[in-house]
Amino acid sequence: MILPQAVQRLINAFEQLPGIGPKTAARLTFYLLHTPQGFLDRFAEALLSLKRDTKECSICFNVSETDPCPICADDKRDKNIICVVEQPLDIISLEKTGHYQGVYHVLGGVINPLQNITPEEIRIKELLARVKNNPHLKEVILAMGSGMEGEATAMYIKKKLAEENKNRSQPFLITRMGQGLPVGADLEYADELTLQRALEGRRQY
Repeated sequence: MILPQAVQRLINAFEQLPGIGPKTAARLTFYLLHTPQGFLDRFAEALLSLKRDTKECSICFNVSETDPCPICADDKRDKNIICVVEQPLDIISLEKTGHYQGVYHVLGGVINPLQNITPEEIRIKELLARVKNNPHLKEVILAMGSGMEGEATAMYIKKKLAEENKNRSQPFLITRMGQGLPVGADLEYADELTLQRALEGRRQY
């Protein structure tokens, strides 16, 4: 079947998204084809504004409308506790608990040799710079997922943080958030109560 170019282009675009196969891409395209033009206009504008109206926080690398982001700019947050997460979605999940008042650092992924993601590909260097430049730092919470890649990333960062701790007169705590999280679970899929317990039950790492 020869499809109109506009239809085929959108199918091809959808296929570039993670978790979207050819059948789902075609289904989504034909669904949109039969929606009112007003909906398509709003949908297109939302896509266009996604990059145009967002910024990356230069401190924690969260997605925001401002730089620095509202969390980093909030004087009530404890800047001496840094929670290290994989993605901005993890911040949303943790903020819903209402039980964390520190700041964050978004790595932008985890170490994964099978996908050629090395420590240099994620924001570990930026984290170490933040730690080094904060003499009053009290704690770094490693809140990556509990899967193999998350654990490998946590171990790598812990080693680097431990090296930094050797040079400080007042060492900071290195903790791992994991109690209450199922093995292999990602933060974004955990409910608020589970995350709250994981935060409260974090252990020295």
